[in-house]
Amino acid sequence: MTQSSGPLLQTPLHDLHVELGARMVPFAGYSMPVQYPAGLMAEHLHTRTAAGLFDVSHMGQLSLSGADARAALESLMPVDVVDLPEGKQRYGLLLNEAGGIIDDLMFVNRGDDLFVIVNGACKHTDLAHLRARIGSRCNIDSQFNRALLALQGPQAVSALQRLLPGVEKLFFMTGSAFTWKGASLFATRSGYTGEDGFEISLPAHHADAFARALLAEPEVRPVGLGARNSLRLEAGLCLYGQDIDTTTTPVEAGLNWAMQKVRRTGGARAGSFMGADVVLAQLDGRAPLQKKRVGLVAQERVPVREHTVLQSTEGAEAGQPIGEVTSGLLGPSIDKPIAMAYVATQHAAIGTGVHAIVRGKPVPMEVTALPFVPNRYFRGPAT
Repeated sequence: MTQSSGPLLQTPLHDLHVELGARMVPFAGYSMPVQYPAGLMAEHLHTRTAAGLFDVSHMGQLSLSGADARAALESLMPVDVVDLPEGKQRYGLLLNEAGGIIDDLMFVNRGDDLFVIVNGACKHTDLAHLRARIGSRCNIDSQFNRALLALQGPQAVSALQRLLPGVEKLFFMTGSAFTWKGASLFATRSGYTGEDGFEISLPAHHADAFARALLAEPEVRPVGLGARNSLRLEAGLCLYGQDIDTTTTPVEAGLNWAMQKVRRTGGARAGSFMGADVVLAQLDGRAPLQKKRVGLVAQERVPVREHTVLQSTEGAEAGQPIGEVTSGLLGPSIDKPIAMAYVATQHAAIGTGVHAIVRGKPVPMEVTALPFVPNRYFRGPAT
């Protein structure tokens, strides 16, 4: 987990975590629960089968408003912001001039503003970046004092609709305002586990009572950072600072799906974002990739952690370094060691064998499709 210098901040749910027996660790400058007495495995599997409640109040919440807000934010990302309908949410990528990823984020068009959620460890630098680049074009209001909860799992909707009637009408990547005991909430049907679920923004002084109300529902148990990490890895989702950072571009990271056609070469608003020359050249094939993010499954029951060196197993390159693991663990849902890594593009095809060097010994792994566990987002009633 991320270490930090100086005194740790506390989320509005800190006392509840301690009361529930959580093991607290430093993360993104906060004291956060890594797991509860049930343990990581139980928390992980409960989220896959029922509903897990996560405290993600360390994340940064922002509001961008003004007539030019959508065009301004779009100038910083290879993403369609301008045409996003009201009530819809989208995944975004803040880039630098070299096409490297400054941060990944989620944003919702709420009509009067864009509601943006950024990573906790990046929120202050993101805020400074936004204000420096587009602060003259729109109002940027930091809401770092608000709480943020995530309720994830196939039974999340059953539990949440008892507290927020109507929330069941949302579908994946949509959001709406709600009221609970006089508090103004905003919920989106989204999350970081690959499961159906919700993220709920609410005033800090209502967070404890709302979390306790959710935990009183029979489907819901508390879940810490450990299971959050294993769930997102099984879902093939990137962790900023490990799987993506300023040294990786969206194309290298396999995030092409996050860049809509309107922003690509030939699109109505092609380019005109930071790093466009680099990113569009990679998308178009004019600048061949040197590395690519892949999924890996170990052929032996040996967990392979981040920073593990990968070697080729074939031909003249056998034994030569070809990449490095960025995230890895034993996947609780599939009971196999899994990992994500960057490898040289000639070794990125599904089915390619590689060796992970663990404590000086080669562990055979195979490149596989992502995600490791199929996602179960609710995209609307079946037709």
